[in-house]
Amino acid sequence: MELRKTEKMIIYQVFPRWFGNTKTKLIRNGSLAENGVGKFSDFTPLALSKIKELGTTHIWYTGVIEHATKTDYTAYHIQKDHTAVVKGKAGSPYAIKDYYDIDPDLADHVENRMEEFEALVARTHEAGMKVIIDFVPNHVARQYHSDAQYNFIEELGQNDNTSKAFDPNNNFYYIPGQPLTLPFTDDDDGLQYSEFPAKATGNDRFDAFPTCNDWYETVKLNYGVDYLNGRSKHFNPIPNTWYKMLDILRFWAGKKIDGFRCDMAEMVPVEFWEWAIPLVKKDYPVIFIAEVYNPALYRSYIFTGHFDYLYDKVGLYDTLRAVICGQAPASNIPACWQSLEGIQSHMLNFLENHDEQRLASDFFAKDPAAGISGLLVSALMNTNPFMIYAGQELGERGMDEEGFSGLDGRTTIFDYWSVSTLRNWKNGGKFDGGKLTDQQKQLRQQYITILNIAQNEPAITQGDFFDLMYANEKNRFFNNRNQYAFLRKYKNEVILIVANFTHSEQKVWVNIPEDAFRTLGIKDNEAAIQKDLMTGKETISTLTTAWPFKVKLPACSGKVLKFTY
Repeated sequence: MELRKTEKMIIYQVFPRWFGNTKTKLIRNGSLAENGVGKFSDFTPLALSKIKELGTTHIWYTGVIEHATKTDYTAYHIQKDHTAVVKGKAGSPYAIKDYYDIDPDLADHVENRMEEFEALVARTHEAGMKVIIDFVPNHVARQYHSDAQYNFIEELGQNDNTSKAFDPNNNFYYIPGQPLTLPFTDDDDGLQYSEFPAKATGNDRFDAFPTCNDWYETVKLNYGVDYLNGRSKHFNPIPNTWYKMLDILRFWAGKKIDGFRCDMAEMVPVEFWEWAIPLVKKDYPVIFIAEVYNPALYRSYIFTGHFDYLYDKVGLYDTLRAVICGQAPASNIPACWQSLEGIQSHMLNFLENHDEQRLASDFFAKDPAAGISGLLVSALMNTNPFMIYAGQELGERGMDEEGFSGLDGRTTIFDYWSVSTLRNWKNGGKFDGGKLTDQQKQLRQQYITILNIAQNEPAITQGDFFDLMYANEKNRFFNNRNQYAFLRKYKNEVILIVANFTHSEQKVWVNIPEDAFRTLGIKDNEAAIQKDLMTGKETISTLTTAWPFKVKLPACSGKVLKFTY
């Protein structure tokens, strides 16, 4: 039996690196000096209040911890990275260089970068929202070195036996006797990158020859699994890496953050999470969100690993993307929740994040308005959290060719860049959307409306769910390829949600079966106040098995109708 939650989390994922950057003249592969960079200070109280307007309960500040970069910060006693093992000019936020430090790009005064982050956490809390940051447990930058950790903390790899490919107490995996061979010959001031013996690459490449398609800029951390010998596990005694990663989690939890989004959590043995998460939660009230893509592992990482939430990527995201693009019928959606019986409330829904292509890009729906129908389903279907990606609510297309990222329909995580929709919304610090188009303003208002319904309506945050698709399979006035309908119920309120995935207005008749009335405890054909939660319009209406409920659906959108008895 799952515990009911009274609050529905709405997460706003944002890259500080480009959120506040207002530079308009951008150069492909440009440096920090050429293209500029956003700062923590760009999240002013006004900016935060406008983010909260979306119904936001949590902000995931992505790319906070210091990572490898081509920008030279040696003046601040930060070790320089070799250009051959950095992706893009800014570097990947998932190639951590120092687990105990802040990305210097994000500070107005680099020497005060930790204090500026702590001030951001405090401002976010004062604005009524909580803070999530990344924890990257599976791999680190090739040249990992902490200049910020306490002297009594042993450096990763400091005491490794590099003559062994695997040792339970090593922090890294090695290819003894072999130098690392990179897929290119980039040098740095005439010096080629040198690594001997080679370390295994972050995406489980256990040889000395990573390719361009590998995570060649990272090295794999050793949690006590011998991958080359039957994946045998060596967890007793507790591996050295476990203690070091627990200390890192406690360090950041002590900064008064509220949660961790754990990168590629499924590449770390569930036994580590089973051990570490309760130890962290014993002292700090933080949540843990896991990036897990293998459905066969979901229940293990929830019930054994103690994760609060997991990405629902291969289920609902992939299904809704196919439906929005006309590649699959809406009747495929019920299989998503059916496969998650007992764990639905632990899944994190989304239509965009930094790994996925922008909804409005040429690679996805092309038109941002086409995503509203998917938003209605993803945000309102169950009590579990929902996440949006900064700029999604403005129709950001991600169709810039920024540099290393290339033209891929994503907003770069590797390059110094600025996002035009966010600049126009920011409007010189007014955050009034003054430079947005009418269509962009309307889109943002739709997101505000729907996400606040998700956050504020008890039937959504706590209520029961009833899928209506099976009752409309043979309904000739309902197209189950292009429409999806369901009910939410709490106490004396019932909400009917009908999503329309077509690009034209549709008039549909929705059958409400006897099972729905019986299961949800609704009285058949009883007069109720019907309120259109998208428009605020009220009337008197009823739901009954005697005849279908008639509703007119806007193109690429839908209706959210609340019946109060």
